[in-house]
Amino acid sequence: MSLPSDFLGRMLFILHEYGPSFLRGAGKTMAIAIVGTLVGCIIGFAVGIVQTIPVSKNDSFAKRFLLKTVKIISNIYVEIFRGTPMMVQAMFIFYGSSALFNFNMSIVFASYFIVSINTGAYMAETVRGGILSIDPGQTEGAKAIGMTHFQTMINVIMPQAIRNIMPQIGNNLIINIKDTCVLSVIGVVELFYATKGVAGAYYTYFEAFTITMIIYFILTFTCSRILRHWEKKMDGPDSYDLATTDTLAYTSGMVRFPDPKEKEDR
Repeated sequence: MSLPSDFLGRMLFILHEYGPSFLRGAGKTMAIAIVGTLVGCIIGFAVGIVQTIPVSKNDSFAKRFLLKTVKIISNIYVEIFRGTPMMVQAMFIFYGSSALFNFNMSIVFASYFIVSINTGAYMAETVRGGILSIDPGQTEGAKAIGMTHFQTMINVIMPQAIRNIMPQIGNNLIINIKDTCVLSVIGVVELFYATKGVAGAYYTYFEAFTITMIIYFILTFTCSRILRHWEKKMDGPDSYDLATTDTLAYTSGMVRFPDPKEKEDR
C-alpha cells in the first residue's frame, strides 16, 4: 500500500499501520506517570511532614541532632532534584548506578524510579506549603487536648492540607504525562520513543508527531477533567446541615424569634 499524497490521508495511513504502536506507547506513558505520581506523593508527604516537625530546646540532644540531620538530607534531596532537569537525572541515575555501584537497573525499574523521586522532590515543597497554610491555632488546639505531633498531622492538619494541595497533585500528574518523553534517552519505549520509530519508517515526522500531540492532549485533558471533578467532590455540597446526635442542638428548623416591630404592628 502506497503512502497517500495529502496530509490527512498520510495521518490516517499511519494510524492504520501503526495504531497499536501508538497505543502501547500511550499506555506506557500513562503507567509511568500514574505510578510515578503516586509514589512521588508518598515520598513528598513523608519529606514534607518531616520538614515541619518542630524542634524545641526541651527536646533531648539525640532527638534534635537526628531531626536536624534528617532535615538537612531532605533539603539536599529536594534542592538537587528540583534544580536539575529530569533528562539529566535519568542519564545520571541509569548509567551512574552501573558505573559507581555495579548495579544494572532494568529500563522499566529506572523509568518508574526516576519519575517517582523527581515528583517526590516537588511534592515535598508542596506538602510543606500546604501544612504551613493551615491556621497554627489548630495545631495549638490539638496539642492542648493532648495530641502528639503525629496525631495532629493525621487527624487535624493533613485532611485540610490535602484539599489545599490537590490542584498541585493534579498538576504534577499532567507534567509527568508530558515529561515521560525525556526517558527516551535511556531507551524507555513510551509514546515519544514509539513515535520516532513510526516517523522514521516513512519519513513522515510532521504527520506522526501531529498524531502524538493529539494523543498527549487527550490524555492530559481527560486527566485534568477527572481531577477537577474529584476536587469538587472533596469540596462537598454548597449547602449542608451540621450532623449531630443532640436533638436540642439540631440546626435545621431553628426557632425564629419574632421581630419586635412585628409585635407592634399586631
